[in-house]
Amino acid sequence: MVNKTKDNRAGIFVLQKAGYETFIPNSLPPKDLVIDDELQLLLSRADGALARLDGVTQVLPNPDLFVTMYIKKEALLSSRIEGTQASLKGVLEFEAKLEPKENINDIREVINYIKAMHHGIDNLESDNLSPELINDIHKILIEGTRGTNKLPGKRRDFQNWIGTGGGTIHDAVYIPPPPEYVEELMSELEDFIQTPDNIPSLIKIALIHAQFETIHPYLDGNGRMGRLLITFYLYWKELLSRPLLYLSFYLKKNRNLYYETLNDVRLKGDWEQWLEFFLKGVIEVSNDSIDTAKRIMELKQNLIERLLENDVGGVHAVKLIDILFVHPVITVTEISEFIGISRQAANKLTSKFEEINILIEITGKKRYKKYTFIDFVRIIEKGTQI
Repeated sequence: MVNKTKDNRAGIFVLQKAGYETFIPNSLPPKDLVIDDELQLLLSRADGALARLDGVTQVLPNPDLFVTMYIKKEALLSSRIEGTQASLKGVLEFEAKLEPKENINDIREVINYIKAMHHGIDNLESDNLSPELINDIHKILIEGTRGTNKLPGKRRDFQNWIGTGGGTIHDAVYIPPPPEYVEELMSELEDFIQTPDNIPSLIKIALIHAQFETIHPYLDGNGRMGRLLITFYLYWKELLSRPLLYLSFYLKKNRNLYYETLNDVRLKGDWEQWLEFFLKGVIEVSNDSIDTAKRIMELKQNLIERLLENDVGGVHAVKLIDILFVHPVITVTEISEFIGISRQAANKLTSKFEEINILIEITGKKRYKKYTFIDFVRIIEKGTQI
């Protein structure tokens, strides 16, 4: 038997027999949500920033390469929030079959995030954001990592909590609903996701993200899943033609405030403060992504000019530039295969690119060399060290 102890517009705290309080959220949407002039202005600015981001990506030479690398960046930052220490360099080395110097378990968690993102996007083109798809994404996210023994793809069946390492449930910062509430709460959230309404999409996904993190339906990976849902929802609702809004940079930079505003929803029912924080993140991250896209377009133009200035001409050189944006870590053999030229010609072209500092050799070997497209990598990895 449980006893209600205190409540607010977001839900109720319930005292359990073991002496700790769990939080059981109310159904969405919140009652009497106040979208005042200030919040309405933020929403308008966020919608505008998102539209500009979508517009900029339409004019990129190859939007898909931008998406591919940005997914890697998001995977890194979202995993960093949970304590992993992988770098973009380590992930690219792993994908290029080099032996990374970093913790392989950290890298696997990032790789799984990338796979989960691609799986979700691919399936959203023919399916709804269904419970089955969400569970499949979760399974991909944590299977084969340190969370592999924590029911990949399955909702939790016992109590979890959020706290510092080594602490007990009685030291927790937040204790989600007891396991017997999880299925009903997730069913209500899924109904809210699927049901058409007049709630602006950015407001709706902000509510969804906070509710998902409050329910904490899995034993592991809830933070990463909640952040994935933001991108999936906006792509599914066609606010973005490509999955390019990744809030992990903003959430990691403002990590303490992120947790504080989520907890204030539970403790005080302060949904409006959370919405303000979320919309400011959409604006900041959209503008940052627009700047990154512009820098990539400028880089490509500068590289073409560098080829001309150094008399490195021909269609093969220009084609290699395009290839490097897709494969920023590459070998001579791969260059030969991708362009369709002899290994000797590929080796000569690679040497010219190395001479003018477009490619840098990263193995230090005389044979089986690998090269990295360093200018592009530096643009994408901006912010991943925070």
